[in-house]
Amino acid sequence: MDATVERPPPTAYSSVKDVISVRRLSLKYGRGAAGLLALSDISFSVADGEFIVVVGPSGCGKSTLLKVLAGLLPQTEGEASLNGTPIKGSRRDIGVVFQSPVLFPWRSVLGNVMLPADVQGLDQARMQQRALDLLNLVGLQGFEDRYPRELSGGMQQRVGIVRALIHDPAILLMDEPFGALDAMTRETMNVELQRIWMERRKTVLFITHSTAEAVFLADRVIVMTSRPGRIGDEFAVDLPRPRKLAVMNTEAFGAYVKRVRAALNPGGGGLD
Repeated sequence: MDATVERPPPTAYSSVKDVISVRRLSLKYGRGAAGLLALSDISFSVADGEFIVVVGPSGCGKSTLLKVLAGLLPQTEGEASLNGTPIKGSRRDIGVVFQSPVLFPWRSVLGNVMLPADVQGLDQARMQQRALDLLNLVGLQGFEDRYPRELSGGMQQRVGIVRALIHDPAILLMDEPFGALDAMTRETMNVELQRIWMERRKTVLFITHSTAEAVFLADRVIVMTSRPGRIGDEFAVDLPRPRKLAVMNTEAFGAYVKRVRAALNPGGGGLD
C-alpha cells in the first residue's frame, strides 16, 4: 500500500482477528506489453464481523478484486487469504451477491434460495427451514411460491442476498448489488442490508461506486484509484448504528463523503 495512505484509527474491531488478508496483490490481464494491469500492490485486511466498503470509479478493478477474493480469478502477484489459508478456487464459506440477482425464472423464490443447498447436497429439511427463516428476516414471508417475474427489483435482490446466506458462509462479498435500482429503492435496501448485517454479523465486503452508499454502510471505507486500481485512502466511519437515512444530512456524514471524493478526484469534481 502506498505509504502516504493514512491508516484508520483504532476501532471496535482492532482486537478481533482478521479473516481476510490481502498483501501486495496485483492482477494483470494478458501478458507482456499488451497486458492490462487491473490491480496494483493492493494491501488491506478485514476483521471478523466488520463491514468494509470498497468504493471507486468504473473500471478501477473493484469487481476484479472481489472475484479474486471469491476465488474466481487468480492474482498475478501477492496473496489473498481467508483465515490464514490462501484463496484458491471457490469456497463454501464465501457467499457472493452480484449486481444482478441472476434468478432462474422457472424456479420459485424458495426454489431459487435453495439452489446452493441443492448443488452442495445439503440437508434439504434443515436448509428449507433456514431459507424460510431468512426470507422472513428480509420481509419476504408469503412470497415463497412466487416467481421472479412477480417481484420488484428490490425484492429480487433480497432473494439474491438470502440465497448467498443460505449455507451460512463466514464471508459475504457483494458486488454493487443495488446499482441497478432506482434511488429510493436503493436507499431502502441500504437500510435493510444494515439491519440484516446487524442481526447476523457476517463479515461483509461491499463494492460500490456511490460515495454516499459507501459512507452509510461502512465500518471502514477503502477508496480505490483509477486503473490500475490502487488504494488511495482508507478510513473508519465513526457514525453510530443503526444509521437512519437522516444521517446523510449531517455535517459528519458530509465530511466523510468529501474525503471519499477527494481521494477519487484529486484534481476536483465528483462522482454522485
